[in-house]
Formats: sequence, structure tokens, C-alpha cells
Amino acid sequence: MAIATFGAGCFWKPEFLFRQIEGVIKTKVGYMGGATDNPTYEQVCSDKTGHAEVVQITYDPKLVNFESLLVEFWKMHDPTQLNRQGLDIGSQYRSVIFYQTDEEKEIAHESMVNVQDSGIFTSEVVTEIVSMETFWPAEEYHQQYYEKSQRR
Repeated sequence: MAIATFGAGCFWKPEFLFRQIEGVIKTKVGYMGGATDNPTYEQVCSDKTGHAEVVQITYDPKLVNFESLLVEFWKMHDPTQLNRQGLDIGSQYRSVIFYQTDEEKEIAHESMVNVQDSGIFTSEVVTEIVSMETFWPAEEYHQQYYEKSQRR
């Protein structure tokens, strides 16, 4: 099994979309890239901790690879919006790819250049590509939020 972590705005929808991909074993939403240990949702939403809302994906690399996950990542949000996605504004909603290895870093950069050069987006892609840091799981009510909200 392998792990990938992406920030693509509010983590609820990206988690739902990643869970639909064959080869994704499990997902967990949480926070990464900030300075506060074990942050709460309220702290992250204050835009003062530096964390991004992220989805951490456990996947089977025999069924889906990091590059394929990136293809889906680019489709599920607007990577040209700095510190926002639609009406959600703040650095916690930034577009970010967290890599674990030099190979993942290279794949992420190449993927970003390909997206920028494709002309799909008319503005510059502002996605950050940074080394993976400590993942702090979000509160339980955020986990698989879309599925939970459909049962109401």
C-alpha cells in the first residue's frame, strides 16, 4: 500500500471523489502543512495555523499510481485560485500536493507543467508542491462527510 496527500479546497468533496477511484483503499481527511500540533477545525479555519485541509489516500499501487491520482486531483478543483476554492477563502483551502519521495516530487512537478501547458486553465496554476509533513486527522464528523450527509 502507498499513501498520497492532497489539498484541493474544502476536504469533503475531494475525499468523496478520491473514494470513487478503483485502487483507493481508504481515505482520511485532516490537516497538514501548519505550525500547530493537533489543530482543531476551528483553529484551522481561523487561517492562523498555516494548515491546509487535506485528504490522505491509502491506495494500492498495483491498481492506481500516484500519477493517476494527480490526474484526478487536477480535475476536482481550480488550481489557479490562490488560497481559495470558490466561496471558501483562506490558506486552509489552498491547492497543494504533499510528496514523500524525490520521485513523487518530480512526478508532481511534471504533472503541474503538463496541466499548465495544456491550456485547460487560462490563469497560472498556483498549486504548492511540498514535502509531506505531519498529518493531523480531522474530527470524526468530517470523515466521509458526503456519505454521512446523504444518510440524513
